[in-house]
Amino acid sequence: MKSMLICALTAAALPGLARADNDASCTNEPRSAWMTPEQAALKLQQDGYFDVQGVKTAGSCYEIYAFTAKHERADVYMNPVNAEIVRAEIED
Repeated sequence: MKSMLICALTAAALPGLARADNDASCTNEPRSAWMTPEQAALKLQQDGYFDVQGVKTAGSCYEIYAFTAKHERADVYMNPVNAEIVRAEIED
């Protein structure tokens, strides 16, 4: 009986965990307070990234595709209000 309860609780929690990973949350500010995608790309370049490939909105973040100084592909999630890097996924 315990194992059925554990399985049920785990199954109920998994969709929420997947959604949290895919839906980054960066700010609660309205879009009118956000910097432009061009400003976000410039800020990322000032932080040492280069060759920005694109900027898109992902939840309440900017998701920016660029390369690191070591020429690694980077998928960067940035707060669109204060330019804080919330998460960066680096590929070899």
